[in-house]
Amino acid sequence: MGDSARLAAAFEEHRDHLRAVAYRLLGSMTDADDAVQDTWLRLTGADTSEVESLGGWLTTVVARISLNMLRSRRYRREEPVGDSWPGAAEAAARAGAVAGHPGAGPAGRAGDPEDEAVLADSVGLALLVVLDTLSPAERLAFVLHDLFAMPFTEVAAVLGRSTEATRQLASRARRRVRGGSSPDHAADLARQREVAAAFLAASRGGDLSALVALLDSDVTLTADALAVPSGKPALLRGADMVGRGALASSGRAGHSRLVLVDGSVGIVFAPAGRLQVVLALTVSAARRITAIEVIADPGRLRRLRLAALPD
Repeated sequence: MGDSARLAAAFEEHRDHLRAVAYRLLGSMTDADDAVQDTWLRLTGADTSEVESLGGWLTTVVARISLNMLRSRRYRREEPVGDSWPGAAEAAARAGAVAGHPGAGPAGRAGDPEDEAVLADSVGLALLVVLDTLSPAERLAFVLHDLFAMPFTEVAAVLGRSTEATRQLASRARRRVRGGSSPDHAADLARQREVAAAFLAASRGGDLSALVALLDSDVTLTADALAVPSGKPALLRGADMVGRGALASSGRAGHSRLVLVDGSVGIVFAPAGRLQVVLALTVSAARRITAIEVIADPGRLRRLRLAALPD
């Protein structure tokens, strides 16, 4: 095996770990894959003959690349609509989150395996939402140290700060994460996703009774001018009226999917991956939709943070 083949084989051994680190830092599999690819390019152009730990070296490189990407973003956002929900990388990252932050995981809970899997996925979502509220430096310090056990001295080298300053960054981030990615928050996201999935399924099936059953009796639906054929903002009140309004737009449901909309579960209409309409849902503790906001204005759509979810 030649040197290039050995280098490629060594890199492949670390690929899932690198994607997991980049994904937790960037919140986007598309961006994470770009960061990993850039890491590979840097590896091929570097002299690593004296590197004692290739895994550590690669982790440092992908972290620096991710930090630069975070700092250069004009708008902080999550997964672009159209991307797939991460598989191996999310599993690796979630495992790191549970190991590094016991309060974030479902460990110790007994119950139905399917329910636990949904809750575990939602723990990952809850953590992702909170991470997106941190500054780039806070996010990197927390992710590398608390989730992936990188020593503070190495994290500090990535950030270009002192070890003590890096500890303080991680401590601030840790306090916010513990408050925002708690099991209660994860359970809330799981409830939202369950209701949103049922609403989307009922819309696709044209089932008015199922739609009405998911709506609070006093539900409101507001739509901006670009979301309505008349070109004027609309307001609907009551479960029956909102349910019938949803049926009138059921043709879009086949091209719609579940997403996170600014940290809450909603629905997007994005045929061929081109975002056109977002439904921001408000779900009560009683598993009823109390409000729906239909957004089609391009300016508002650009400002939303969207993360694609599985149906």
